[in-house]
Amino acid sequence: MRHAHRVEIVRASEAELMARLPEGTLMQRAAAGLAATCARLLTGRRGRVYGSRVVVLAGSGDNGGDALYAGAALARRGARVTAVLLAPERVHAGGLAAVRSARGRVVVERETGLAEFSRADLVLDGIVGIGGRGGLRAGARSYAEAARRGVVVAVDLPSGVDADTGEVPGAALRADVTVCFGTYKPGLLVDPGASYAGAVQLVGIGLELPPPDVTALQHADVAALLPVPDVESDKYRRGVVGVAAGSATYPGAAVLAVAGALRGGAGAVRYVGTAAEEVVRRFPETLVTEGGPHGAGRVQAWVVGPGGGEGARQTLAEALASDVPVLVDADGLTELGRLGPGALAGRTAPTLLTPHTGEAARLLAGADGTAPPAAADLAAARLATARRLAAAYRATVLLKGSTTVIADPGGAVRVNPTGTSWLATAGSGDVLAGLAGSLLAAGLPALDAASVAAYLHGLAGRHAAGEPGAPVTASWVAEALPVVWRGVREG
Repeated sequence: MRHAHRVEIVRASEAELMARLPEGTLMQRAAAGLAATCARLLTGRRGRVYGSRVVVLAGSGDNGGDALYAGAALARRGARVTAVLLAPERVHAGGLAAVRSARGRVVVERETGLAEFSRADLVLDGIVGIGGRGGLRAGARSYAEAARRGVVVAVDLPSGVDADTGEVPGAALRADVTVCFGTYKPGLLVDPGASYAGAVQLVGIGLELPPPDVTALQHADVAALLPVPDVESDKYRRGVVGVAAGSATYPGAAVLAVAGALRGGAGAVRYVGTAAEEVVRRFPETLVTEGGPHGAGRVQAWVVGPGGGEGARQTLAEALASDVPVLVDADGLTELGRLGPGALAGRTAPTLLTPHTGEAARLLAGADGTAPPAAADLAAARLATARRLAAAYRATVLLKGSTTVIADPGGAVRVNPTGTSWLATAGSGDVLAGLAGSLLAAGLPALDAASVAAYLHGLAGRHAAGEPGAPVTASWVAEALPVVWRGVREG
């Protein structure tokens, strides 16, 4: 599992460690790991470090110092290093001295720096560190806009990205590789910041850290959470998931939600709704019950809302009146936004909400009675949006988008590292809802069910799209779920 910590926590841990170490030790550890990564990249691209053109973009403070010390290490291996000082009066003195001692070149002129930047084999982005806010200033902005041919390595964080949120409020330097120190930063794991980070590599520097602010599951974590039947299992012991979805206008939503649910670990799927004929024709193993959730018989979780149409409000009310976990999606979310958080008051079983940013805007408006915020603003601040929704509704929230963020009302936050832009296709969310609902019925807590579902759904999208990627349908994504499930279990 990847662990990410806020800047405040990182700073405190660094200060505590530095108080116990000789001066400069922490920076030397970071610079050594950074230089080693750069050397591997140069060797892979050019076959050697010797003779490579390396540019160090050095801002003020310790981030620039890390970059300068790493540049000095590369210079001692024969690289032709040019240090471009963006704040000469505040440059890290020790790092600058190291570059000069290693016979590196130092420039302060903007035109010279840009010329070196454009022809470098490797650029070290040490302009702004994890404390930076508000995007790049005018002097550094030209580097974000300039053409370049070499690989850009960000020092701890791409300059211009907010370390805590992933927000990019202005110009930012796009990296091919980011080398982060001690722990991941939340902004490296969530868009839009994640899209600027490239491949992220962690260098340990000995920090002692508290529990993380944000986590991201990996294969081993998901494999450990997948429900596996034992020798005494039957379909009811494995869990029954109820799916209340579809309408005369959107019968396909029911079919797709059931498709995801059948592949999600529960032992049986019970369907209620107007699309029973279409569902049974496609999936004859589905249990069909007339009426709504209230009279459907025993289930261990409900999925309500995909393609729900005019009956969504009654269906939602019946499902929420049950004492089992309920996943609310699509039209169910629209109705919940009209009702507000009071509709969930008194529920003792978990509730999982699965909005995209447009639905999130309506839910937030329903929570405080104001006009819906702009979906684009919510997308740019995904961590904050998911946390706000989870707190307002006292529910677990799976916020869909380029980075899926899962937050629970207790404050835990996870981001999903899998997926592909080809998943932006009709019905994809219905499959995800069914899959997550099935995992709830199989016994996973809401945070785990949402996280595992997002992870598998993202892998299935990648598998269906193939390499380098091609259009997919939601049905193909559902069909790929058993393949990726097996792949995760096999490691």
